Amino acid sequence: MKIFSTPIPGLGPGKTNTDFPVLLPFKGHASGQTGDLRFSRWMVSASPMVMMIIAVLALLIPSVAAAQSKFNLADAFEVLWRWLPFIVGSGFVMNLLISFFTMAIGTAAGVLLGLGQISLIAPLRKFCWFVTQLFRNSPWLVLLFIVMLTFPFEIEIGETIISIPDWMKAVFGLSLPIMANIAEIVRGAVQSVPTGQWEASESLAFSRRQTLWQIILPQCFKRMIPPWMNWYAILTMATPLVSLLGVEEIVTLSRQAMEAEDNHPELLIPFYGFALVIFFAYCYPIARWTLRLEERYSVKL
Repeated sequence: MKIFSTPIPGLGPGKTNTDFPVLLPFKGHASGQTGDLRFSRWMVSASPMVMMIIAVLALLIPSVAAAQSKFNLADAFEVLWRWLPFIVGSGFVMNLLISFFTMAIGTAAGVLLGLGQISLIAPLRKFCWFVTQLFRNSPWLVLLFIVMLTFPFEIEIGETIISIPDWMKAVFGLSLPIMANIAEIVRGAVQSVPTGQWEASESLAFSRRQTLWQIILPQCFKRMIPPWMNWYAILTMATPLVSLLGVEEIVTLSRQAMEAEDNHPELLIPFYGFALVIFFAYCYPIARWTLRLEERYSVKL
């Protein structure tokens, strides 16, 4: 058996050079260091002036595109001003109408459902709890689709035909989650009353009905106002969901107005920006008022 003693280039003692290509070992850094990230490392090494120039160029590209178009942003705001009475008078008013009716129906049903959760009748209490949890933890848009697709367009009573408009179906659909959340407000407010109130009413020979209507619920009223107003603000901001179902409110009418104006991209910011501003102007004072009432009616221990 013959053993070759010819050294292999690069592997022999003292031989560190070779003509063959060698894959160098990867020099990694600890996780989380910018040296491992190409783009992040470039951003760290770049000067603030370079980043400022890139930001200016990014802002100039839309401006150049708008300048090349015959329809600019000023024309878009002029179109918005022309369509404003239609969008507000027929659109946003419909949003408010839906929110008013939904809150009225949801509050009435929620109070009954909340009182049912504290009932002494076990089947009624369990049923109310199940209905509350079902609609409280269901997506609002799914409930809207179910109601819109299952409710009839008209009801025939003898020879009388009663038509059900789409906005009324939207009211019924939005009333379900509002009802469930109002029920939780009522239940929580009743259970927040100290047990001493119940014991005092029992010592005076009050019935459970008299205790609820004359002692417990009057104390809960002030506690329920702030969360009730908060849910009304949330409901108002959720009313544009009905636009996906064809209800003619502010978002639907804004889209129709933009289609009537040849769908210029410059119309998106003015029209949807106005919808954002008008909802903010309506809901923000409610939110601030809610905080003030919460501080005023908070339970002082």
